[in-house]
Amino acid sequence: MPSPLSPSAFSRRGFLGLGTAAAAGLVLPGCAGDSGAASTGGQPRSGGRLRAAFSGGGAAEVLDPHQTNLYVEIARTKALFDKLAEYGSDMSPQPRLAESWEPSADLRTWRITLRQATFHDGRPVRPVDVLASFARIVEPGSARRAKSALSVIDLPASRAVGDRVIEFRLKRPYGEFPNALATLGAYIVPGGTPDLTKPVGSGPFTFRSFEPGRSFVVVRNDEYWDGAPYLDELQLLISNDEAARVNALLGKQVEYAHDLTPTSARTHEQSVQIHRLPLSNFHGLAMKVDRPPFNRPELRQALFHLVDREELIRSVLHGSGQPGNDLYGKNYKYYAGDLAQRGQDLDRAKALLKKAGAEGATIDFDTSDASTGLKEAALAISDQAKAIGLTLNVKLGNKDSYWADIAKSGVLASYRSGAMPLESHISQRLLTSSTTNNTQWRRPDFDKLYHDAQSTTDEQKRADLYRRMQQQLFDEGGFLWWGVSDWIVASAQNVRGVDEKAPANTLNWARFDKVWLA
Repeated sequence: MPSPLSPSAFSRRGFLGLGTAAAAGLVLPGCAGDSGAASTGGQPRSGGRLRAAFSGGGAAEVLDPHQTNLYVEIARTKALFDKLAEYGSDMSPQPRLAESWEPSADLRTWRITLRQATFHDGRPVRPVDVLASFARIVEPGSARRAKSALSVIDLPASRAVGDRVIEFRLKRPYGEFPNALATLGAYIVPGGTPDLTKPVGSGPFTFRSFEPGRSFVVVRNDEYWDGAPYLDELQLLISNDEAARVNALLGKQVEYAHDLTPTSARTHEQSVQIHRLPLSNFHGLAMKVDRPPFNRPELRQALFHLVDREELIRSVLHGSGQPGNDLYGKNYKYYAGDLAQRGQDLDRAKALLKKAGAEGATIDFDTSDASTGLKEAALAISDQAKAIGLTLNVKLGNKDSYWADIAKSGVLASYRSGAMPLESHISQRLLTSSTTNNTQWRRPDFDKLYHDAQSTTDEQKRADLYRRMQQQLFDEGGFLWWGVSDWIVASAQNVRGVDEKAPANTLNWARFDKVWLA
Protein backbone atom coordinates (compact mmCIF):
# COMPACT_ATOMS: atom_id res chain seq x y z
CA MET A 1 0.00 0.00 0.00
CA PRO A 2 1.41 3.45 -0.85
CA SER A 3 2.25 5.69 2.07
CA PRO A 4 0.00 8.69 2.84
CA LEU A 5 0.92 11.82 0.90
CA SER A 6 2.18 14.94 2.58
CA PRO A 7 1.53 18.09 0.50
CA SER A 8 3.90 20.90 1.26
CA ALA A 9 1.67 23.85 0.38
CA PHE A 10 -1.92 24.81 -0.37
CA SER A 11 -1.35 27.53 -2.93
CA ARG A 12 -2.26 26.97 -6.56
CA ARG A 13 1.37 26.45 -7.49
CA GLY A 14 2.14 24.31 -4.47
CA PHE A 15 -0.86 22.06 -4.96
CA LEU A 16 -0.56 21.67 -8.70
CA GLY A 17 3.10 21.63 -9.45
CA LEU A 18 2.17 23.25 -12.78
CA GLY A 19 4.27 20.58 -14.38
CA THR A 20 5.27 17.66 -12.20
CA ALA A 21 4.28 16.99 -8.64
CA ALA A 22 7.87 16.61 -7.59
CA ALA A 23 8.76 20.04 -8.90
CA ALA A 24 6.30 21.55 -6.44
CA GLY A 25 7.56 19.56 -3.49
CA LEU A 26 4.38 17.47 -3.52
CA VAL A 27 4.59 13.71 -3.05
CA LEU A 28 1.55 12.11 -4.65
CA PRO A 29 1.61 8.32 -4.78
CA GLY A 30 -0.54 7.23 -7.70
CA CYS A 31 -2.86 4.39 -8.40
CA ALA A 32 -5.21 6.11 -10.80
CA GLY A 33 -5.23 3.40 -13.42
CA ASP A 34 -5.94 3.91 -17.12
CA SER A 35 -7.45 7.35 -17.60
CA GLY A 36 -8.58 6.36 -21.05
CA ALA A 37 -11.19 3.91 -19.75
CA ALA A 38 -14.85 4.49 -20.53
CA SER A 39 -16.45 7.13 -18.32
CA THR A 40 -19.45 5.02 -17.30
CA GLY A 41 -20.46 1.40 -16.85
CA GLY A 42 -18.41 -1.67 -16.15
CA GLN A 43 -18.38 -4.16 -13.34
CA PRO A 44 -17.38 -2.72 -9.92
CA ARG A 45 -13.95 -3.90 -8.81
CA SER A 46 -12.07 -3.54 -5.57
CA GLY A 47 -8.71 -1.92 -4.98
CA GLY A 48 -6.78 1.31 -5.33
CA ARG A 49 -6.61 4.68 -3.70
CA LEU A 50 -8.83 7.57 -4.71
CA ARG A 51 -7.53 11.07 -4.04
CA ALA A 52 -10.16 13.81 -3.84
CA ALA A 53 -9.53 17.57 -3.73
CA PHE A 54 -11.82 19.82 -1.63
CA SER A 55 -11.64 23.34 -0.30
CA GLY A 56 -11.10 23.40 3.45
CA GLY A 57 -10.73 25.30 6.68
CA GLY A 58 -6.98 25.46 7.14
CA ALA A 59 -4.96 24.52 10.19
CA ALA A 60 -7.96 24.98 12.51
CA GLU A 61 -9.73 21.91 11.12
CA VAL A 62 -10.66 19.18 13.61
CA LEU A 63 -12.04 15.66 13.37
CA ASP A 64 -15.00 16.29 15.65
CA PRO A 65 -18.04 14.72 13.92
CA HIS A 66 -20.36 16.99 15.86
CA GLN A 67 -18.71 20.12 14.42
CA THR A 68 -19.18 19.63 10.69
CA ASN A 69 -19.83 22.75 8.62
CA LEU A 70 -17.57 22.69 5.56
CA TYR A 71 -18.09 20.23 2.72
CA VAL A 72 -14.75 18.57 3.30
CA GLU A 73 -15.68 18.12 6.97
CA ILE A 74 -18.92 16.44 5.94
CA ALA A 75 -17.09 14.19 3.46
CA ARG A 76 -14.50 13.24 6.10
CA THR A 77 -17.10 12.59 8.74
CA LYS A 78 -19.40 10.46 6.61
CA ALA A 79 -16.38 8.31 5.70
CA LEU A 80 -15.90 7.48 9.39
CA PHE A 81 -19.31 7.83 11.02
CA ASP A 82 -23.02 7.27 10.48
CA LYS A 83 -26.16 9.12 11.49
CA LEU A 84 -29.50 7.55 12.28
CA ALA A 85 -30.81 9.00 9.02
CA GLU A 86 -29.62 10.95 5.98
CA TYR A 87 -31.39 13.18 3.49
CA GLY A 88 -32.21 11.26 0.32
CA SER A 89 -31.86 12.69 -3.17
CA ASP A 90 -35.51 13.77 -2.96
CA MET A 91 -34.86 15.48 0.42
CA SER A 92 -36.83 12.84 2.32
CA PRO A 93 -35.13 11.27 5.39
CA GLN A 94 -33.67 7.84 4.66
CA PRO A 95 -32.90 5.32 7.44
CA ARG A 96 -29.22 4.64 8.11
CA LEU A 97 -28.26 3.39 11.57
CA ALA A 98 -31.96 3.58 12.25
CA GLU A 99 -33.66 0.60 10.68
CA SER A 100 -37.11 2.08 11.24
CA TRP A 101 -39.00 4.78 13.15
CA GLU A 102 -42.55 5.11 14.38
CA PRO A 103 -44.25 8.13 15.98
CA SER A 104 -46.97 8.18 18.60
CA ALA A 105 -50.33 9.65 17.67
CA ASP A 106 -49.46 12.96 19.37
CA LEU A 107 -46.02 13.16 17.62
CA ARG A 108 -44.28 13.52 20.99
CA THR A 109 -42.78 10.04 21.22
CA TRP A 110 -40.72 8.42 18.47
CA ARG A 111 -39.60 4.80 18.68
CA ILE A 112 -36.38 4.13 16.74
CA THR A 113 -35.15 0.62 15.99
CA LEU A 114 -31.41 0.40 15.31
CA ARG A 115 -30.01 -1.88 12.66
CA GLN A 116 -27.30 -4.34 13.58
CA ALA A 117 -24.05 -2.43 13.11
CA THR A 118 -20.67 -2.28 14.81
CA PHE A 119 -18.10 0.39 15.50
CA HIS A 120 -14.59 0.03 14.09
CA ASP A 121 -13.34 -1.40 17.40
CA GLY A 122 -15.91 -4.21 17.25
CA ARG A 123 -18.39 -2.85 19.76
CA PRO A 124 -22.03 -2.96 18.65
CA VAL A 125 -23.92 0.30 18.09
CA ARG A 126 -26.36 0.53 20.98
CA PRO A 127 -29.06 2.96 22.16
CA VAL A 128 -26.73 4.26 24.88
CA ASP A 129 -24.30 5.47 22.20
CA VAL A 130 -27.08 7.36 20.45
CA LEU A 131 -28.34 8.98 23.65
CA ALA A 132 -24.81 9.92 24.74
CA SER A 133 -23.95 11.36 21.31
CA PHE A 134 -27.05 13.55 21.32
CA ALA A 135 -26.38 14.61 24.91
CA ARG A 136 -22.94 15.88 23.89
CA ILE A 137 -24.36 17.79 20.93
CA VAL A 138 -26.98 19.65 23.00
CA GLU A 139 -24.96 20.15 26.20
CA PRO A 140 -25.13 23.66 27.73
CA GLY A 141 -22.76 26.13 26.11
CA SER A 142 -22.54 24.08 22.92
CA ALA A 143 -22.94 25.81 19.55
CA ARG A 144 -22.83 22.57 17.57
CA ARG A 145 -24.80 22.71 14.36
CA ALA A 146 -27.23 19.89 15.19
CA LYS A 147 -28.07 21.37 18.58
CA SER A 148 -31.07 23.40 17.44
CA ALA A 149 -32.65 20.39 15.74
CA LEU A 150 -31.95 17.90 18.53
CA SER A 151 -32.82 20.19 21.45
CA VAL A 152 -36.44 19.17 20.98
CA ILE A 153 -35.54 15.81 22.56
CA ASP A 154 -36.25 15.44 26.26
CA LEU A 155 -33.16 13.34 26.88
CA PRO A 156 -33.75 12.62 30.58
CA ALA A 157 -37.16 11.22 29.66
CA SER A 158 -35.87 9.24 26.67
CA ARG A 159 -34.71 5.68 27.18
CA ALA A 160 -33.25 2.53 25.72
CA VAL A 161 -35.64 -0.39 25.28
CA GLY A 162 -33.40 -3.41 25.07
CA ASP A 163 -30.28 -3.48 22.90
CA ARG A 164 -31.71 -2.02 19.70
CA VAL A 165 -34.64 0.26 20.44
CA ILE A 166 -34.66 3.90 21.58
CA GLU A 167 -37.75 5.69 22.74
CA PHE A 168 -37.32 9.43 22.24
CA ARG A 169 -39.60 11.66 24.27
CA LEU A 170 -39.91 15.14 22.78
CA LYS A 171 -40.58 18.48 24.45
CA ARG A 172 -43.22 19.27 21.83
CA PRO A 173 -44.80 17.53 18.84
CA TYR A 174 -42.44 17.18 15.89
CA GLY A 175 -44.00 15.69 12.78
CA GLU A 176 -40.75 15.81 10.79
CA PHE A 177 -38.50 14.48 13.54
CA PRO A 178 -36.56 12.13 11.17
CA ASN A 179 -35.18 15.30 9.54
CA ALA A 180 -33.53 16.13 12.87
CA LEU A 181 -31.88 12.71 12.89
CA ALA A 182 -30.43 13.51 9.46
CA THR A 183 -29.23 17.01 10.31
CA LEU A 184 -25.58 17.93 9.75
CA GLY A 185 -23.45 16.90 12.68
CA ALA A 186 -25.87 14.38 14.23
CA TYR A 187 -23.35 11.53 14.05
CA ILE A 188 -23.23 8.60 16.44
CA VAL A 189 -19.98 7.86 18.27
CA PRO A 190 -19.23 5.15 20.84
CA GLY A 191 -20.07 6.42 24.31
CA GLY A 192 -20.98 9.82 22.86
CA THR A 193 -17.49 11.32 23.11
CA PRO A 194 -15.27 11.10 20.03
CA ASP A 195 -11.55 10.41 20.13
CA LEU A 196 -10.28 13.38 18.13
CA THR A 197 -6.82 11.87 17.63
CA LYS A 198 -7.90 8.45 16.36
CA PRO A 199 -11.62 8.57 15.63
CA VAL A 200 -13.73 5.43 15.92
CA GLY A 201 -17.07 5.34 14.17
CA SER A 202 -19.33 2.89 12.40
CA GLY A 203 -18.71 4.24 8.90
CA PRO A 204 -17.39 2.62 5.70
CA PHE A 205 -13.74 3.56 6.29
CA THR A 206 -11.40 3.41 9.26
CA PHE A 207 -9.00 6.13 10.29
CA ARG A 208 -5.35 6.21 9.22
CA SER A 209 -4.04 9.81 9.33
CA PHE A 210 -5.04 13.46 9.44
CA GLU A 211 -3.09 16.68 8.85
CA PRO A 212 -5.39 19.68 9.42
CA GLY A 213 -5.76 21.80 6.29
CA ARG A 214 -3.76 19.28 4.26
CA SER A 215 -4.62 15.63 4.12
CA PHE A 216 -6.96 12.98 5.50
CA VAL A 217 -6.47 9.25 4.83
CA VAL A 218 -8.82 6.37 5.63
CA VAL A 219 -8.86 2.68 4.66
CA ARG A 220 -11.62 0.24 3.82
CA ASN A 221 -13.79 -1.13 6.61
CA ASP A 222 -14.44 -4.71 5.52
CA GLU A 223 -17.12 -5.10 8.22
CA TYR A 224 -19.25 -2.12 7.20
CA TRP A 225 -22.93 -2.87 7.68
CA ASP A 226 -23.85 -1.38 4.28
CA GLY A 227 -21.20 -3.35 2.40
CA ALA A 228 -17.45 -2.87 2.30
CA PRO A 229 -16.17 -0.05 0.05
CA TYR A 230 -14.51 -0.94 -3.24
CA LEU A 231 -11.55 1.36 -2.59
CA ASP A 232 -8.58 0.25 -0.49
CA GLU A 233 -7.92 3.85 0.54
CA LEU A 234 -9.50 7.26 0.33
CA GLN A 235 -7.48 10.45 0.64
CA LEU A 236 -8.96 13.94 0.87
CA LEU A 237 -6.63 16.80 -0.02
CA ILE A 238 -7.18 20.50 0.58
CA SER A 239 -6.94 23.41 -1.83
CA ASN A 240 -9.11 26.52 -1.58
CA ASP A 241 -8.22 27.45 -5.15
CA GLU A 242 -10.75 26.05 -7.63
CA ALA A 243 -8.28 26.27 -10.50
CA ALA A 244 -5.77 24.32 -8.42
CA ARG A 245 -8.27 21.55 -7.83
CA VAL A 246 -9.07 21.37 -11.54
CA ASN A 247 -5.45 21.34 -12.62
CA ALA A 248 -4.60 18.69 -10.05
CA LEU A 249 -7.27 16.53 -11.67
CA LEU A 250 -5.99 17.28 -15.17
CA GLY A 251 -2.43 16.53 -14.00
CA LYS A 252 -3.49 13.16 -12.52
CA GLN A 253 -2.55 14.27 -9.02
CA VAL A 254 -6.11 13.56 -7.86
CA GLU A 255 -9.00 11.53 -9.26
CA TYR A 256 -11.85 13.70 -7.95
CA ALA A 257 -12.26 17.49 -7.70
CA HIS A 258 -15.09 19.03 -5.70
CA ASP A 259 -16.95 22.27 -6.45
CA LEU A 260 -16.15 23.48 -9.97
CA THR A 261 -17.37 26.61 -11.73
CA PRO A 262 -19.57 26.23 -14.82
CA THR A 263 -16.74 27.72 -16.88
CA SER A 264 -14.26 25.09 -15.73
CA ALA A 265 -16.81 22.36 -16.37
CA ARG A 266 -17.42 23.48 -19.95
CA THR A 267 -13.73 24.00 -20.62
CA HIS A 268 -12.64 20.54 -19.50
CA GLU A 269 -15.65 18.33 -20.21
CA GLN A 270 -13.77 16.51 -22.97
CA SER A 271 -10.83 15.69 -20.70
CA VAL A 272 -12.53 14.60 -17.46
CA GLN A 273 -15.94 13.44 -16.33
CA ILE A 274 -18.22 16.30 -15.26
CA HIS A 275 -20.94 15.44 -12.76
CA ARG A 276 -23.72 18.01 -12.39
CA LEU A 277 -25.62 17.36 -9.17
CA PRO A 278 -29.10 18.74 -9.83
CA LEU A 279 -30.18 22.14 -8.53
CA SER A 280 -28.54 21.83 -5.14
CA ASN A 281 -26.33 24.92 -5.19
CA PHE A 282 -28.19 27.88 -3.69
CA HIS A 283 -26.64 31.35 -4.09
CA GLY A 284 -27.56 34.31 -1.94
CA LEU A 285 -26.84 37.14 0.46
CA ALA A 286 -27.16 37.16 4.23
CA MET A 287 -28.23 40.44 5.86
CA LYS A 288 -28.11 40.67 9.65
CA VAL A 289 -31.50 41.96 10.71
CA ASP A 290 -30.59 42.64 14.34
CA ARG A 291 -28.21 45.55 13.72
CA PRO A 292 -27.89 48.69 11.61
CA PRO A 293 -28.34 49.21 8.79
CA PHE A 294 -30.31 46.03 7.95
CA ASN A 295 -32.47 46.28 11.06
CA ARG A 296 -34.52 48.55 8.79
CA PRO A 297 -36.75 46.23 6.72
CA GLU A 298 -36.94 48.86 4.00
CA LEU A 299 -33.22 48.46 3.32
CA ARG A 300 -33.57 44.70 3.02
CA GLN A 301 -36.48 45.24 0.66
CA ALA A 302 -34.41 47.71 -1.34
CA LEU A 303 -31.86 44.98 -2.00
CA PHE A 304 -34.64 42.55 -2.96
CA HIS A 305 -35.65 44.97 -5.72
CA LEU A 306 -32.12 46.07 -6.60
CA VAL A 307 -30.67 42.71 -7.57
CA ASP A 308 -30.82 41.73 -11.23
CA ARG A 309 -31.05 37.97 -10.85
CA GLU A 310 -30.98 37.21 -14.57
CA GLU A 311 -27.75 39.19 -14.93
CA LEU A 312 -26.17 37.29 -12.04
CA ILE A 313 -27.13 34.00 -13.71
CA ARG A 314 -25.36 35.20 -16.86
CA SER A 315 -22.29 36.80 -15.29
CA VAL A 316 -21.64 34.68 -12.19
CA LEU A 317 -23.09 31.32 -13.19
CA HIS A 318 -22.36 31.79 -16.91
CA GLY A 319 -25.92 30.90 -17.83
CA SER A 320 -25.87 27.64 -15.89
CA GLY A 321 -28.66 28.15 -13.38
CA GLN A 322 -32.11 29.47 -12.59
CA PRO A 323 -33.10 32.75 -10.93
CA GLY A 324 -34.11 32.46 -7.31
CA ASN A 325 -36.98 34.31 -5.68
CA ASP A 326 -35.36 35.21 -2.35
CA LEU A 327 -36.56 31.98 -0.72
CA TYR A 328 -34.53 28.85 -0.08
CA GLY A 329 -35.37 25.46 -1.55
CA LYS A 330 -36.72 26.16 -5.03
CA ASN A 331 -38.66 23.10 -6.26
CA TYR A 332 -38.45 21.36 -2.87
CA LYS A 333 -41.44 20.16 -0.86
CA TYR A 334 -43.41 23.05 0.70
CA TYR A 335 -41.57 25.68 -1.40
CA ALA A 336 -43.83 28.69 -2.03
CA GLY A 337 -43.64 28.58 -5.79
CA ASP A 338 -46.83 30.59 -6.19
CA LEU A 339 -45.20 33.87 -5.13
CA ALA A 340 -44.64 36.25 -8.03
CA GLN A 341 -41.07 36.15 -9.35
CA ARG A 342 -39.18 39.28 -8.40
CA GLY A 343 -37.25 41.18 -10.99
CA GLN A 344 -35.05 44.24 -10.80
CA ASP A 345 -37.06 47.40 -10.07
CA LEU A 346 -34.64 50.28 -9.60
CA ASP A 347 -37.31 52.93 -8.97
CA ARG A 348 -38.79 50.89 -6.14
CA ALA A 349 -35.32 50.09 -4.79
CA LYS A 350 -34.47 53.82 -4.71
CA ALA A 351 -37.72 54.67 -2.93
CA LEU A 352 -37.12 51.99 -0.31
CA LEU A 353 -33.52 53.12 0.13
CA LYS A 354 -34.78 56.63 0.82
CA LYS A 355 -37.41 55.35 3.24
CA ALA A 356 -34.68 53.45 5.11
CA GLY A 357 -32.67 56.68 5.42
CA ALA A 358 -29.79 55.06 3.56
CA GLU A 359 -29.43 57.27 0.48
CA GLY A 360 -25.75 57.58 -0.40
CA ALA A 361 -24.80 55.08 2.29
CA THR A 362 -21.66 52.92 2.23
CA ILE A 363 -22.07 49.39 3.57
CA ASP A 364 -19.34 46.79 4.01
CA PHE A 365 -20.02 43.64 1.99
CA ASP A 366 -18.11 40.54 3.14
CA THR A 367 -17.10 37.89 0.66
CA SER A 368 -14.32 35.38 0.07
CA ASP A 369 -12.79 32.83 -2.26
CA ALA A 370 -13.85 30.16 0.27
CA SER A 371 -16.41 28.84 -2.23
CA THR A 372 -16.75 29.29 -5.95
CA GLY A 373 -18.82 32.27 -7.03
CA LEU A 374 -18.94 34.13 -3.71
CA LYS A 375 -16.53 36.88 -4.71
CA GLU A 376 -17.87 37.17 -8.25
CA ALA A 377 -21.42 37.57 -6.98
CA ALA A 378 -20.38 40.25 -4.47
CA LEU A 379 -18.58 42.26 -7.12
CA ALA A 380 -21.50 42.02 -9.54
CA ILE A 381 -24.09 43.04 -6.92
CA SER A 382 -21.86 45.88 -5.73
CA ASP A 383 -21.76 47.15 -9.31
CA GLN A 384 -25.56 46.90 -9.59
CA ALA A 385 -25.96 48.89 -6.36
CA LYS A 386 -24.34 51.94 -7.93
CA ALA A 387 -27.52 52.44 -9.98
CA ILE A 388 -29.43 53.47 -6.83
CA GLY A 389 -26.60 55.44 -5.24
CA LEU A 390 -25.67 52.72 -2.75
CA THR A 391 -22.02 51.87 -2.20
CA LEU A 392 -21.36 48.26 -1.22
CA ASN A 393 -17.75 48.08 -0.10
CA VAL A 394 -16.60 44.56 -1.02
CA LYS A 395 -14.20 43.12 1.59
CA LEU A 396 -12.36 39.90 0.80
CA GLY A 397 -12.21 37.70 3.88
CA ASN A 398 -10.00 34.83 4.96
CA LYS A 399 -10.72 31.65 2.97
CA ASP A 400 -10.10 29.40 5.94
CA SER A 401 -12.29 31.18 8.47
CA TYR A 402 -14.89 32.93 6.28
CA TRP A 403 -17.96 30.98 7.37
CA ALA A 404 -17.13 31.33 11.05
CA ASP A 405 -16.33 35.03 10.60
CA ILE A 406 -19.60 35.98 8.90
CA ALA A 407 -21.58 34.04 11.49
CA LYS A 408 -20.43 36.33 14.29
CA SER A 409 -19.62 39.66 12.62
CA GLY A 410 -20.42 41.96 9.75
CA VAL A 411 -23.79 43.03 8.35
CA LEU A 412 -23.89 41.78 4.73
CA ALA A 413 -22.21 38.71 3.26
CA SER A 414 -22.12 36.51 0.20
CA TYR A 415 -23.79 33.22 1.04
CA ARG A 416 -24.16 29.77 -0.39
CA SER A 417 -25.85 26.54 0.62
CA GLY A 418 -26.14 22.95 -0.45
CA ALA A 419 -29.32 20.92 -0.24
CA MET A 420 -31.55 20.21 2.74
CA PRO A 421 -35.30 19.98 3.30
CA LEU A 422 -37.10 23.27 3.85
CA GLU A 423 -37.87 22.18 7.42
CA SER A 424 -34.15 21.72 8.14
CA HIS A 425 -33.27 25.09 6.61
CA ILE A 426 -35.77 26.77 8.90
CA SER A 427 -34.93 24.83 12.06
CA GLN A 428 -31.16 25.26 11.63
CA ARG A 429 -31.07 28.86 10.38
CA LEU A 430 -34.23 30.81 11.13
CA LEU A 431 -35.55 30.03 14.60
CA THR A 432 -34.72 31.94 17.75
CA SER A 433 -32.91 28.81 18.98
CA SER A 434 -31.02 28.10 15.72
CA THR A 435 -27.27 27.73 16.17
CA THR A 436 -26.45 28.76 12.58
CA ASN A 437 -28.76 31.77 12.41
CA ASN A 438 -26.49 33.90 10.25
CA THR A 439 -29.13 36.54 9.55
CA GLN A 440 -30.09 36.81 13.25
CA TRP A 441 -33.76 36.40 12.29
CA ARG A 442 -35.52 35.83 15.62
CA ARG A 443 -39.28 36.22 15.75
CA PRO A 444 -41.57 34.48 18.25
CA ASP A 445 -44.51 34.59 15.79
CA PHE A 446 -42.37 32.89 13.14
CA ASP A 447 -41.19 30.28 15.66
CA LYS A 448 -44.84 29.56 16.53
CA LEU A 449 -45.76 28.97 12.89
CA TYR A 450 -42.91 26.48 12.64
CA HIS A 451 -43.91 24.67 15.84
CA ASP A 452 -47.54 24.60 14.71
CA ALA A 453 -46.42 23.01 11.43
CA GLN A 454 -44.63 20.28 13.35
CA SER A 455 -47.61 19.70 15.64
CA THR A 456 -50.09 18.69 12.96
CA THR A 457 -50.55 15.48 11.00
CA ASP A 458 -52.74 17.36 8.50
CA GLU A 459 -50.55 17.72 5.41
CA GLN A 460 -52.51 20.62 3.94
CA LYS A 461 -52.43 22.53 7.23
CA ARG A 462 -48.67 22.00 7.44
CA ALA A 463 -48.22 23.23 3.86
CA ASP A 464 -50.30 26.33 4.65
CA LEU A 465 -48.14 27.09 7.69
CA TYR A 466 -44.95 26.77 5.62
CA ARG A 467 -46.50 29.13 3.09
CA ARG A 468 -47.11 31.72 5.83
CA MET A 469 -43.53 31.41 7.09
CA GLN A 470 -42.19 31.93 3.60
CA GLN A 471 -44.41 34.94 3.06
CA GLN A 472 -42.74 36.60 6.06
CA LEU A 473 -39.30 35.80 4.70
CA PHE A 474 -40.25 36.96 1.21
CA ASP A 475 -41.51 40.28 2.57
CA GLU A 476 -38.71 41.15 4.97
CA GLY A 477 -36.37 38.26 5.66
CA GLY A 478 -32.60 38.46 5.97
CA PHE A 479 -31.73 36.02 3.18
CA LEU A 480 -31.80 37.02 -0.47
CA TRP A 481 -31.54 33.83 -2.55
CA TRP A 482 -30.85 35.11 -6.04
CA GLY A 483 -30.10 31.86 -7.88
CA VAL A 484 -29.89 28.09 -7.87
CA SER A 485 -27.63 25.93 -9.99
CA ASP A 486 -26.26 22.44 -10.26
CA TRP A 487 -23.44 21.51 -7.91
CA ILE A 488 -20.50 20.52 -10.09
CA VAL A 489 -17.82 17.95 -9.33
CA ALA A 490 -15.39 16.27 -11.70
CA SER A 491 -13.55 12.99 -11.78
CA ALA A 492 -10.92 11.19 -13.80
CA GLN A 493 -12.12 9.08 -16.71
CA ASN A 494 -11.53 5.85 -14.79
CA VAL A 495 -13.70 6.76 -11.78
CA ARG A 496 -17.05 4.99 -11.51
CA GLY A 497 -19.99 5.14 -9.12
CA VAL A 498 -20.43 8.92 -8.68
CA ASP A 499 -24.17 9.43 -8.23
CA GLU A 500 -25.22 12.30 -10.48
CA LYS A 501 -28.73 12.45 -9.03
CA ALA A 502 -27.56 13.16 -5.48
CA PRO A 503 -27.61 16.85 -4.47
CA ALA A 504 -24.76 18.12 -2.30
CA ASN A 505 -25.28 17.33 1.41
CA THR A 506 -27.42 14.25 0.74
CA LEU A 507 -26.85 10.55 1.38
CA ASN A 508 -25.30 9.65 -1.97
CA TRP A 509 -23.20 12.80 -2.36
CA ALA A 510 -19.53 12.07 -1.61
CA ARG A 511 -20.39 8.38 -1.19
CA PHE A 512 -16.80 7.28 -1.69
CA ASP A 513 -17.68 3.86 -0.34
CA LYS A 514 -19.68 3.30 -3.55
CA VAL A 515 -16.98 4.61 -5.92
CA TRP A 516 -14.46 2.41 -7.70
CA LEU A 517 -11.55 2.75 -10.12
CA ALA A 518 -11.86 1.02 -13.49
